[in-house]
Amino acid sequence: MKRIDMTGLIEKYSKKYRKSGKKEKSRILNEFTEVTEYNRSYASLILRRGYSKKNKRSKFTKRRGRKKKYDLEVLRKLVEIWEILDFPCGKRFKAIIEEAIDNLNKNGHLSLREEVKQKLLEISSSTMDRLLRSERKKMELKGRSHTKPGTLLKKHIRIKTHHEWDDTKPGFVEVDLVGHEGGDSSGEFCYSLNMVDVASGWSVVAPIRNKAQRWTLEAIIALRALLPFPLLGIHSDNGSEFINAHLYKYCLDERLVFTRTRSYNKNDNPHVEQKNWSLVRRAVGYYRYDTLEELTILKELYASLNLYNNHFQPTHKMIQKTRDGTRIVKKYDKFATPYERVLNSPWIDSTKKDELRKVHEALDLYILKSNIAHFQESLVDIQIMKSKSNSKGGVLNLLLFDFE
Repeated sequence: MKRIDMTGLIEKYSKKYRKSGKKEKSRILNEFTEVTEYNRSYASLILRRGYSKKNKRSKFTKRRGRKKKYDLEVLRKLVEIWEILDFPCGKRFKAIIEEAIDNLNKNGHLSLREEVKQKLLEISSSTMDRLLRSERKKMELKGRSHTKPGTLLKKHIRIKTHHEWDDTKPGFVEVDLVGHEGGDSSGEFCYSLNMVDVASGWSVVAPIRNKAQRWTLEAIIALRALLPFPLLGIHSDNGSEFINAHLYKYCLDERLVFTRTRSYNKNDNPHVEQKNWSLVRRAVGYYRYDTLEELTILKELYASLNLYNNHFQPTHKMIQKTRDGTRIVKKYDKFATPYERVLNSPWIDSTKKDELRKVHEALDLYILKSNIAHFQESLVDIQIMKSKSNSKGGVLNLLLFDFE
């Protein structure tokens, strides 16, 4: 609607509104809001005050103001890339957007005019947060712990807290299990073994059919092969799936440092505990996975997720924490992907870095994201089938993935 039409409309309805009774005012207000699509309270204010002929511009008419720098085309592309990157915050998004644009463009998944590309690269992290505010969705769900204390060999495995970690040299990892019981801890169900390198943030996940010591050790060996650097040490909680003769002997034979947390102190394993949510739970939710088909799908999903997370998901690390009176001041480094941290590490030889660069160049960000979404949909379909075949007639509570 043109400005002159809106001005006349306000003047017309305002005269009627101020002369009418309560019921008639309500009718006029309904009609006015339907025509203008104004908020009801704002429309009521305009009609009460009317339009002043002394000024050519009504103080209730929206001013033209400065033209928006980031138009609808820019916003649409911003949202498109943001979704492919799994909805990062502004600071993380800013750190990876150029890499993402280049990868998507190289593989033919994104078409951008040069002007739009430059605007996307110019957007600050705070402006990204503001532009994407309405698009954000949050999910707050909590799982349960399935770790039972392991007493075997505890006295032989040294306790280490998070303050004692060597956080500069890649190769010292934290490991933990995430249970997929879906709220019913009876019977047998799958677990995800999560392994996180403290120095680089490199994270790898593998599913296992249950938390038997055999499967746990096999998964650790498999995940070790996915690390782009030598494994130097393993740090776990006190669960019997880790504190056992099999893993202890493996670490002795391979000359790996093997340490454990203090009992009932999750802060001693902070890196992997954080990834249990941000990586595993966001990817596969809180369903119950207890079939061979689901185990196979989880393996396929994690194959793409490991590459997606390590090559295209920036993180930052706390490098200093000081106390200022009653206030704790934390200082963080710049956002970077685990891939970038590995390349910047002086502890890793150039041959390994060259191999990793070749892997990175061959990756297709869009395909990785599509694969993850496909396997997530497959897991949901199985849950729906389980719900329909429930002999008790119960309804399965389907919890949506946060990673879409």
